[in-house]
Amino acid sequence: MKVDAKQLKTFLIDSELVSPSDIEKAEKKAVGEKDLGDVLVKDGKITEEDLGKMRAYVLGIPFVNLEHEKIPEDVLGIIPEPIARNHNIVSYRKLGSSLEVAMLDPQDLETIEFIRKKADLKILPRLTNPASIKHVLKQYNKSLEAEFGEIIKKESGNLKISQTSGEPEKDAEDLKKMAEDLPVVRIVETLLKHAITQRASDIHIEPEENQLLVRYRIDGILHDAMILPKKAASGVIARIKVLSNLKLDEHRLPQDGRFKMENSEQKFSFRVSILPIYDGEKAVMRLLPENSEGFSLEGLGFGGEALERLHHAIKRPVGMVLATGPTGSGKTTTLYTIIDILNTPEVNISTIEDPIEYRMPRVNQTQVKPEIGFSFANGLRSLVRQDPDIIMVGEIRDNETASLAINAALTGHLVLSTLHTNSAAGTLPRLLDMKVEPFLIASTVNVIIGQRLVRVLCSSKKPYKISKDELRELGKEVDLDRMLKFLHETKAIKAGDGWDDVSFYKPVPTSEAPDGFENRIGIHEVLPVTESIRALIMSNATSDQIEKTAKEEGMMTMLEDGIVKAVLGVTTIEEVLRVTRE
Repeated sequence: MKVDAKQLKTFLIDSELVSPSDIEKAEKKAVGEKDLGDVLVKDGKITEEDLGKMRAYVLGIPFVNLEHEKIPEDVLGIIPEPIARNHNIVSYRKLGSSLEVAMLDPQDLETIEFIRKKADLKILPRLTNPASIKHVLKQYNKSLEAEFGEIIKKESGNLKISQTSGEPEKDAEDLKKMAEDLPVVRIVETLLKHAITQRASDIHIEPEENQLLVRYRIDGILHDAMILPKKAASGVIARIKVLSNLKLDEHRLPQDGRFKMENSEQKFSFRVSILPIYDGEKAVMRLLPENSEGFSLEGLGFGGEALERLHHAIKRPVGMVLATGPTGSGKTTTLYTIIDILNTPEVNISTIEDPIEYRMPRVNQTQVKPEIGFSFANGLRSLVRQDPDIIMVGEIRDNETASLAINAALTGHLVLSTLHTNSAAGTLPRLLDMKVEPFLIASTVNVIIGQRLVRVLCSSKKPYKISKDELRELGKEVDLDRMLKFLHETKAIKAGDGWDDVSFYKPVPTSEAPDGFENRIGIHEVLPVTESIRALIMSNATSDQIEKTAKEEGMMTMLEDGIVKAVLGVTTIEEVLRVTRE
């Protein structure tokens, strides 16, 4: 709700929270739909809370900040979640026959009257800020687990019994009816909703002898989420097949598909893989947010000299940029981010992928289809005839794709691709194994990125100093003198500080993050192919020799980059060692 701009201006000047000159500048920006107060918040001249208090004062309504409040479930549930989300109103305190509600528009009398009738309570409206509403709305999701348990308890009795070893196989029609059975639909929908709430990247649905196990991968770690009755297995898998448009009566061969789902904040694409196993069919679903904001290289964890080297390499019009690491280490996200940077109207970008993970505007994306003979190699042959400036090959898997990618880089294209190797330096011998000539590698590869993902600590982290024994153990993993030099260069520690002054951090569990971690970030090594590296490639050098030379030329390894991030409090030293130890 907007407070009259003149009134707000008068009160702001009287309060002396903002100088008259800042108000004048904000007024010039506040044209059309923009609000004077919102412009001042965006420019950092006033906090959102102070603005909320000022608006509340003008309206004569109390202001409440709920950003750190835990609302009792019975009070929160008085206003149904859809009403709370659509009208930005939440109940936070019940006193006798009165209910205090926080809202962004206290003059939304229609909603207030609806809640009064529904709850049969006197409604006391309070003004709040968007951050408070968002924080409280998240608490609705916390009861999902309980809701899930209720659904299972209530609905599992209604589930149709799935086939046992003595029964004939169900035909497609029976399975379709089972997939549309209300209890099955509710179970699958709640399972997907819960996964989105928990920020899961993958859902595993695994049939066992006597039960159906559901697991979520959250921040790279698998967690048991739910155990369902074994009789739910056929219906749940059939429902997922219906959503993904897969064959219902095919139980012997693997199947792949995808479907979409959206909530009030985001759209998600689910990539589905069904695989026959001993006790039935296992489903794994990868969650891909479709309308997530574009990443930046800095946001992915690149920084300092590594970032400069990478920017320099991707600005070259020809050559190859390779991202390496194991499955799930964020290679594709790195390449998509680079494409986003290079995606200007002056260039034609084409990709060949398996699968297409994120849709990108103005990028021509092609899906590999091995079942009809359309492979990376075939697709790449066609792509180079499409007049591209930049080509992304999802993965170099074989000699033919490697040769074609190298050839495309030689003939005036910038080629981006991924390889499964343990380190940046290990990429070059891997290409030699694929029978690519050393002189072709030396003349086309611009830069190689090695990466892993580490979990990010929440703000509640706790600093500590490591003991001499622990430092000695760390010295077995990394050169301590060289590491100290990097810590000074990156300003992770003050000039003159030694290892005795270095702090690391431990996770502190919170209600929002039970393990003290939230999200993930990359640790990287960026290896530019310099003249000395080219000479080593030409002489068939080992990955150790290449890495040694790259380090002498200033390359920070993944482990070293991880230790810098651990000292900065981004992650823990244990997390860095967990993902870098082979």
